[in-house]
Amino acid sequence: MTKSPTKITAILTAHLGKTAELRALLIGMAPLCRAEPGNLRWDVWRDRAHSERYVLDELYLDAAAVEAHRMTPHYQAYLAKVPELAERTAWVLEAVEVR
Repeated sequence: MTKSPTKITAILTAHLGKTAELRALLIGMAPLCRAEPGNLRWDVWRDRAHSERYVLDELYLDAAAVEAHRMTPHYQAYLAKVPELAERTAWVLEAVEVR
């Protein structure tokens, strides 16, 4: 695994009637993910034009930190819960030119 920062951007669009539950799940995840040793950033954003759409902005020290994140109980619980709440698309990105 490479030793360069890894960014994850995930877009979650709540299913009808599930927006509040999705929001609560994401807000609950924030302190747990931020406390992980390899986490540099874990922010929740909401689309102003579509209030049921959320964007996760995550940054990790490296690919190993992402793998460690994916093994945590809170991430596993999130992954199990998300399909009933939202459509999810995620991109795992590598740094090309960043400051």
